[in-house]
Amino acid sequence: MKKYLKVVSSILAASLLFASCGGKKSASAAQVDVEPIAINKTAFDTLVNSIGVASDEEIAASEWASAVKKAGTLKVGGVLTSFLFSQLDETDNKTRGFDAGIFQLLARYILGDASKYEVTQVTSSTREAVLQSGQVDVVVATYSITDKRKELISFAGPYFTSRYAVLVNAGREDIKSVGSLAKKTVATQSGSTGPAILAKFAPEAVVEEFKSDIEARTALQQKRVDAYVTDYTLLLNAIVKTPNTYKIAGGSFGSEDNYGLGLPKDSDGVAFVNAFLKKIIEEGTWEKLWKITLGDRTGIPNAPQPPHID
Repeated sequence: MKKYLKVVSSILAASLLFASCGGKKSASAAQVDVEPIAINKTAFDTLVNSIGVASDEEIAASEWASAVKKAGTLKVGGVLTSFLFSQLDETDNKTRGFDAGIFQLLARYILGDASKYEVTQVTSSTREAVLQSGQVDVVVATYSITDKRKELISFAGPYFTSRYAVLVNAGREDIKSVGSLAKKTVATQSGSTGPAILAKFAPEAVVEEFKSDIEARTALQQKRVDAYVTDYTLLLNAIVKTPNTYKIAGGSFGSEDNYGLGLPKDSDGVAFVNAFLKKIIEEGTWEKLWKITLGDRTGIPNAPQPPHID
């Protein structure tokens, strides 16, 4: 949204100077200061306290939910530094983002107050451990559902689906989707599934592999490549952190990467949380959360279809 954008002038001039220096900074080519697109705090805080609360009967039917209700706090394994999904705002000590919205809505549903949660920070290597030890009740951390992980813990959901997408420079109009990449030079990350995805969906593209996301995006910004293909969620972060620089061309594509809520193995919390997810989807809360945390900040007007929950 335009009201969130505060972009320092002379972006184009600085970009051209950066490119003319071979991608190297000089004393006269200072990095352009662009403020990331902020979340609408008021809209987010209002939304997470907007849904109804589970009935006493619904709580009593689940040992997992009953334990959370008795404790008076939802213990969450999460992160505090994911710009779009779960970031701590040190100005008011509140955590906001799509994942943060999901666990705060869940706290509201069980405890009647979206603020009754505690976050234990997790990494990709500790998510199962904190569930197995009982340190947390649930993990909400862009947590991909995989068969290997399901051997150790259980998943509710999915609540979000990521796929691949095409990133282009903001002014680019000829590339409208992955179908436009024939004969184009396309960046992707080496060691990822990007090269295989391009081989399948854009076999006539000229693929250049880069070691990191920043290297690939720099090549795109300097117009050394025509487009960049990688995970949709990663591209959304790029759009929000550097507004007016990039845009996503067309929709996402490729195999689905489903994010789930991690729960203790064989917990009856799975059924309870799935019922909660169906509720927020059916009532339109999921779509509103997507718009506040992702859509309004990336300039993408239409929310995707929510994932199907059995």
